[in-house]
Amino acid sequence: MCTRTCSRVGCLRGASVPEGPERSADDAAHHTAGDDVVERIYADGVAMVQLLGPQDRLLRVVEREHPDVQVHVRGNEITLRGSADAVARAHALVDELIALSRTGHGLDPSDVVSSDRILRGDSGQRPSEVLGEAILSSRGRIIRPKTLGQKGYVDAIDENTITFGIGPAGTGKTYLAMAKAVQALQRKEVSRIILSRPAIEAGERLGFLPGTLTDKIDPYLRPLYDALNEMMDPEIVPKLMASGTIEVAPLAYMRGRAQPLDANVLTPDGFVPIGSLKVGDFVIGSNGEPTAVLGVFPQGKKQVYRVGTQDGGATLACGEHLWTVTTRDDKRRGRSRVIQTSDMVGNLRASHYHRYELPLVEPVHMVAQPIPLDAYALGLLLGDGCITTRTTPTFCTADAELVERLSDCIPEIDVVHKDRYDYVLQRKGGGGRGGVITANPLTTIIRDLGLAGTTSSTKFVPSQYLVNSVEVRLALLQGLLDTDGGPVAQRSRSCRVQYTTTSARLRDDVVYLVRSLGGVAYVRTRAAEGRTPGVAGGRPVPYVHDAYVMDIRLPDHVEPFRLTRKRDRYRATPVGRPQRYVHSIEPAGEVETVCIQVAAEDSLYVTDDFLVTHNTLNDSFVVLDEAQNTTPEQMKMFLTRLGFGTRMVVTGDITQIDLPQGASGLRLVTRVLRDIDDIEFVYLTSDDVVRHTLVGRIVDAYTEYDEQRLASRREHDEASAFANRATRRGQQSRPGGPRDHLPKRGMS
Repeated sequence: MCTRTCSRVGCLRGASVPEGPERSADDAAHHTAGDDVVERIYADGVAMVQLLGPQDRLLRVVEREHPDVQVHVRGNEITLRGSADAVARAHALVDELIALSRTGHGLDPSDVVSSDRILRGDSGQRPSEVLGEAILSSRGRIIRPKTLGQKGYVDAIDENTITFGIGPAGTGKTYLAMAKAVQALQRKEVSRIILSRPAIEAGERLGFLPGTLTDKIDPYLRPLYDALNEMMDPEIVPKLMASGTIEVAPLAYMRGRAQPLDANVLTPDGFVPIGSLKVGDFVIGSNGEPTAVLGVFPQGKKQVYRVGTQDGGATLACGEHLWTVTTRDDKRRGRSRVIQTSDMVGNLRASHYHRYELPLVEPVHMVAQPIPLDAYALGLLLGDGCITTRTTPTFCTADAELVERLSDCIPEIDVVHKDRYDYVLQRKGGGGRGGVITANPLTTIIRDLGLAGTTSSTKFVPSQYLVNSVEVRLALLQGLLDTDGGPVAQRSRSCRVQYTTTSARLRDDVVYLVRSLGGVAYVRTRAAEGRTPGVAGGRPVPYVHDAYVMDIRLPDHVEPFRLTRKRDRYRATPVGRPQRYVHSIEPAGEVETVCIQVAAEDSLYVTDDFLVTHNTLNDSFVVLDEAQNTTPEQMKMFLTRLGFGTRMVVTGDITQIDLPQGASGLRLVTRVLRDIDDIEFVYLTSDDVVRHTLVGRIVDAYTEYDEQRLASRREHDEASAFANRATRRGQQSRPGGPRDHLPKRGMS
């Protein structure tokens, strides 16, 4: 070692070497030879090949960074000779490299350069503190910040919800952001990672490239895939991507999680088209409560799919639309996952069962509005009442309890027993007063509700009862089920509710009521044709109308019956919980689409048929790379996707904008968001380049060139402006002004 090093750097002759075994890295002998200072450092407990590098590669970097210091190595003794200041700087560098080596830090040339820059700066920090923090350890390789700027960048990611890393290529912006994302996933701080970058005009100008859409956009995303495979086991990455834990997508597709303009979204006042929503409007969240709309973003024409559930519900959404789902494996782990529509295509069943279960909305809180008739009483009349209004309304039942409840709900009428099961609902005190015939108040209400003349096959629920409070809707459903429904309990199976009607419109209204209360309803049709006739008065009576049979499951806290005998039977058997699964996904053409962002903590909102879906990113670590190539609209779209428990890192180089018009969303956002708390902008420079040292010098050269061009252009503009002002002053100083040389009107 000594001979090889001395022959290269020159042996220091006449320098005495201390004898004795008691030497350490902190011991240094000082000698002077003329104006030079000689210091010796003893690197005990450190493998010299680790400290100096293979073939003294790191030693040569130290010599290059300190050309005015002679370095000599013998065994574990390092001798420095030069001016006092130069030796002091080199000594500090070697001390820090020894400290890093003792922590197990695998040194490379960039560590030497970075350590020297940190020591030369005025930050007051030690390289061993800056470079010693490991983010990840993957297959024997440790990922950590390598410069002071990178350390500040990593700290900013830890301390802020949104961090912008802006700087030239080679500064590790994206690589460190992805390392922090993987670290957060491994620590279970987030449930998924989303990596994105703009694929220029992807989906617009890539149509003539060969291959599928994935084949077309993969080259844009390849750097992200490569970095992932370096940080994680390459065999695990595909599994995490298949489960939706890791998503790598171009920005154009990640942000386009849209629905058609005419898709319905539930609001406190009922369903409205999503295309009619504005910022500040309210929609219903998964908890049944109103939640504000924070953003409305047109998405243009997109391919959409009809997503259907096993209970007959359906809505339209694009392939990138997000769904919160739960698989059997997820249930065992007590969690859910967020996947796209396209992720479920062709993968909806596992053996004999549905794979993806959707969350159900809690009972929906709509705006309460006045009603002319008690909701439970209306349900009883729609079930077993005759409300044609050609005669006095009647009610038919064998349950005296229902007669009593009906009488209590409508105090303005008397329920008069007519014969075996029939009751007449007449005006209290009779039909006339002082010789004047007074209308039955119940008949008046029935007419006002539009129910007059309806029969068992045409009855329906008036709209003011459908869009009303939870209490009104539940009371109405209880009245319907107490008359035409009942519990169905089978051996070894949970209890369900069954309801039958011959009115197609009432069928749909009951399904609406059940879903609005957090339940599911399965509908099947029993055709009238071919059925064995019923018996009435001892004679056969053929069926005229089809019957619609509904199997209903409601949440455990929702009581479907008031009638005592039905309620007791329902509660005597374990009640099955309602479940909703994705059953089918079919292409539905291309239409104009829009997406919304809501304020709900879980980002969920209710769409067609009370399906629960969402459109923002919760509990995620999101990295947007190459952000200088986003438009201002795309950047706003991306940032407003922020959900609860989510962190975002945006990286880019504002000197390398590839957009045709040069209108960079990253450049604009540095001015718009610079004063907002919990958002940090970190600017990296050529000093933070950790690739080949030439990269930093190339970056500096281009920066200097751009500054010279800018200065030259500024000088040219100032000279032009000065010349123009001088010309105008000269014209104004002529006699008569600048028009004096023109002939006067009327002169030849």
